[in-house]
Amino acid sequence: MNLRPAKENPKLRIIDVGGLDLALWEWPGADPPLVFTHATGFHGRLWDYIIRRLPGRRCLAAEARGHGRSARSDPPYRWRCLGRDLAGIVHSLGVRGAFGIGHSMGGHSTALAAALEPGAFAAMLLIDPSIFPASRYGGPPIDFAFTLRRKNVWSSPGEMIERFRDRPPFVTWLPEILRDYCQFGLRPNGDHLALACPPAAEASIYEEAIAPQSNIYAEVAQVTAPVTILRAGIARKPGQLDVAASPTAADLATRFARGRDVVLEGASHFIPMEFPDRVIEEVRNMIGA
Repeated sequence: MNLRPAKENPKLRIIDVGGLDLALWEWPGADPPLVFTHATGFHGRLWDYIIRRLPGRRCLAAEARGHGRSARSDPPYRWRCLGRDLAGIVHSLGVRGAFGIGHSMGGHSTALAAALEPGAFAAMLLIDPSIFPASRYGGPPIDFAFTLRRKNVWSSPGEMIERFRDRPPFVTWLPEILRDYCQFGLRPNGDHLALACPPAAEASIYEEAIAPQSNIYAEVAQVTAPVTILRAGIARKPGQLDVAASPTAADLATRFARGRDVVLEGASHFIPMEFPDRVIEEVRNMIGA
């Protein structure tokens, strides 16, 4: 498999969307670009492993508000705002005919941005997107208390790696991807380092996940571009919180005008971290490479 040159590092761009500075990592290459969006609590550099294996193509990895190097807003973090932020980024950059790749929360944002910016995306790969069964919206909120117990202050990325390498869900991640998560998932905080996505911001996102206004099925129906849903094989069990289980509605692909459903047996919700080569395969199929 061809790789990008080791010295080809992404450029950090800051884009003003509605008065909020949002971060975007850009790798050089040919247009139309690949636009990557990450999951709750993560950041744009978690796509490094995959992007390095897609040489020659311009790649854009957006960071949601409250994540990575993007600015933080006051809670609540509403999901529609996250989708509008992504739409604002692609609009600002004049992106047309791009290929969208979104994981979890990023899949929700990509689908909404595609509806808000028709023509911005030629096709999309939504990896276990957090678009829940329609019946769940307006129900009891997701239990997000675990996010508030996260260790927020760290001495180094190395400390973070050592703490996580043998713990679920990180134990199943490729070591290189865990390293990227820890290296780019911390920001300076006085004499220490702190999570780039503060626990309070992550908690607010979970709290808003199945609020009525987070239901985007009306917008999903407006998307005309082909969409592949790559779902985790670990199914959610009612009444249980399992971060490894798929949150995606089983019938989601049928809600898109041109949807395709693929279930990856044995995979958890963290498909890009566990099976990045499978994601690369789907991206290559999507762009015809």
